[in-house]
Amino acid sequence: MSGHSKWSTIRRHKAAIDAKRGKIFTRLTREIITAAREGGGDPSANSRLRAAIAAAKAGNMPNANIEKAIKRGTGEIEGAAYEEASYEGYGPGGVALFIDTLTDNKNRTVSEVRHILTKYEGSLGEAGCVVWMFRLKGIILIPSEGRDEEEVMDLVVEVGGEDFERQDDVYEITTGAAELFAAREALEARDIPIVNAEIRRVPQNTVSVEGRNAEKMLKLMEALEDQDDVQRVSANFDIADELMQKMES
Repeated sequence: MSGHSKWSTIRRHKAAIDAKRGKIFTRLTREIITAAREGGGDPSANSRLRAAIAAAKAGNMPNANIEKAIKRGTGEIEGAAYEEASYEGYGPGGVALFIDTLTDNKNRTVSEVRHILTKYEGSLGEAGCVVWMFRLKGIILIPSEGRDEEEVMDLVVEVGGEDFERQDDVYEITTGAAELFAAREALEARDIPIVNAEIRRVPQNTVSVEGRNAEKMLKLMEALEDQDDVQRVSANFDIADELMQKMES
């Protein structure tokens, strides 16, 4: 599994959830608004909205907030309109970056993204320069406590998953992007709690970064994910476990 997976699964979903709950809610709200605006407010007829609601519930967003966001998307409640914009580029050591955003001002967003990349020795690239390095996949996290790998392997087969890997206190289950929602429902029908479920760009291969490049890369990832308009950051880097532990201590 890539270093980016370690970053997004371990650091974001453990330490950052409580510390940055307001920011996480903002990100989830924008996704619900956009999904409802583009495909309507009925989750049964809008797969993107279903996925957004599932992610919001996994993040413990109150139902009232979810309903309000849907109404903002359908126009029943006034609010800002967000546009999708994606940026491709490179980080230290030649790491490929794909940055998904939802913004009400594309000029502001691209300027801020470029500034962050430059600060940490990265750069923006042309559209299409790195997207081919990633595949859209569904990623579901379930608690690892009380479950061995054989049990999880059986679960993955039963719900139509493709693969799984243990990441400390969670198992990360991979599905096809189109199969994410069905797999999530199948797990919930078995009373298995969902820590998180989302569509993610998974790298086909990774670049190993060490030393100063590794330190810069982690700081770059943190800065991008802290930017208000950024929804998710995909990258194809890998670093040694001992270095990750040293930098987080």
